Amino acid sequence: MNMITKQIALIARMDQLIRLQATGAPLEFASRLNISKAKLYRIIDIMKEFNAPVAYDFSLQSFVYEEAVSFQFGFYEQTLNSDTRYNTSVKN
Repeated sequence: MNMITKQIALIARMDQLIRLQATGAPLEFASRLNISKAKLYRIIDIMKEFNAPVAYDFSLQSFVYEEAVSFQFGFYEQTLNSDTRYNTSVKN
């Protein structure tokens, strides 16, 4: 598995644990993911660059999302209407 695929899988796993409010303290979260605490914070910073509203809730002892968001990466089938289809006709 290449590096970017591993990073995306890691972010997806982090997203799942954050949604469940089951991360635990930062060191525990990093341990669950088999990464260092420093790498955990680097990945959280990347998530924040992509507008993830991640914060640590001291009362829950878990990272949480401050707003309702979703994380998806991949290609998904969708229905296109005539306004969104590419025009493939050749103009003379």
